[in-house]
Amino acid sequence: MFKRVLIANRGEIALRIIRACRELGIETICVYSSADEGGPWLEQASQSICIGPGPSKDSYLRIERIIAAAEIGHADAIHPGYGFLSENAHFAEVCRDSGFEFIGPSPEAMSMLGDKVNCRRLAKKAGTPIFPGSDGGIEDVDEAVAVATEIGFPVIVKASGGGGGRGMRIATDEKSLRSGIEQARQEAQAAFGNPMVYVEKYLESARHFEVQTLGDKHGNAIHLYERDCSSQRRHQKLIEEAPAPGVDPARREKVCESAAELIRRANYSGAATVEFLMDKQQNFYMLEVNTRVQVEHPISEAITGVDIVQTGIRVAAGEKLPYQQSDIRINGHAMEFRINAEDPARNFMPQAGIIETWVVPGGPGIRLDTHARVGYRVPPNYDSMIGKLIVHATDREACIRRSLGALGEFKVGPIHTTIPLYQRLLQEPLFTQATHDIKYVERLLVAG
Repeated sequence: MFKRVLIANRGEIALRIIRACRELGIETICVYSSADEGGPWLEQASQSICIGPGPSKDSYLRIERIIAAAEIGHADAIHPGYGFLSENAHFAEVCRDSGFEFIGPSPEAMSMLGDKVNCRRLAKKAGTPIFPGSDGGIEDVDEAVAVATEIGFPVIVKASGGGGGRGMRIATDEKSLRSGIEQARQEAQAAFGNPMVYVEKYLESARHFEVQTLGDKHGNAIHLYERDCSSQRRHQKLIEEAPAPGVDPARREKVCESAAELIRRANYSGAATVEFLMDKQQNFYMLEVNTRVQVEHPISEAITGVDIVQTGIRVAAGEKLPYQQSDIRINGHAMEFRINAEDPARNFMPQAGIIETWVVPGGPGIRLDTHARVGYRVPPNYDSMIGKLIVHATDREACIRRSLGALGEFKVGPIHTTIPLYQRLLQEPLFTQATHDIKYVERLLVAG
């Protein structure tokens, strides 16, 4: 097992990793920017090292500074958390070449699954359901038109090298496809340094379904069942729940096992999430693979009892997965609410500033992963999430009731948060009846 792990991240995920390491007897080193000086998570680390000014491009994204900090701190492994450099294959390779174990997949596995064109090819071999679309990257507009004509409009143009809605265009006819291809290429080049795009069938109404997996360095892989992440705005998730409500058990088992098989074939080690869209007939189509631990991992932990972060550290150190698929069972229902420092009433305007009121919920089945507290200054430099409220109960109906109670107890001020939005969404019929799709939040916000 590792002796000292450097955490190349900040905030609640840094604190989450610190706690996992502490239980394994591992010392931790936290790097931080000057904007995060005095961050509460730094108090829990064995050592902290400043690596630059506030902008992430000058600190958390500077590979050479992170490696230098690992050398100064005598680390033997580096954990990237999520965001920043967590899905950067070059960073994983530099860590390895510099003598530090990267707590995550190999650079080769990350590159294979991170490139969506290659990932589609491997998924097809693994039996993982994929969208009808181009077999590889699109070389010219006429080729895209031919593919779209064969599979039928609408289609979506996607960047091969990235995600998060960038390098993505929806086309309802040939004219919009021709203009969208070039726009997507330019955006993909600017965002990911790779202009390659591909075309696949677009679902106008769908739910977002994702499977949590774990792999080790010995060829083993399991799944921890699925999450529903359909409550989202502009491709950014707001509420996640596990398991996905209303899914046929036989279809669930089939798609979850196909995700685990994809991870096995990629020789993948660590936590990964295979993302799907599900149509009204419960047909599944793979979107992408996230080659890291995800923000919403706690709800999978809640329903399975598996510590995903700690298991990721163990397999990075060479241990075999301590579970077989037959050990994994679904227990109850869980939801996660991203507590973002944003004002939903003002088009989700970011809310930087000092937290003066911070009253958190408690009771059975309530977990709060956060780095915030009274007196904490929310910086303007990073993602607006200041915490994650995780609620677990015996079933979905009980989980909604418990969640409404917990959100009602949660008081934050004077900055605004997304808490009032969640209180509204939990009482919307589309959500309570589990008939919502990935566009329902945006439709509600437009309606007022």
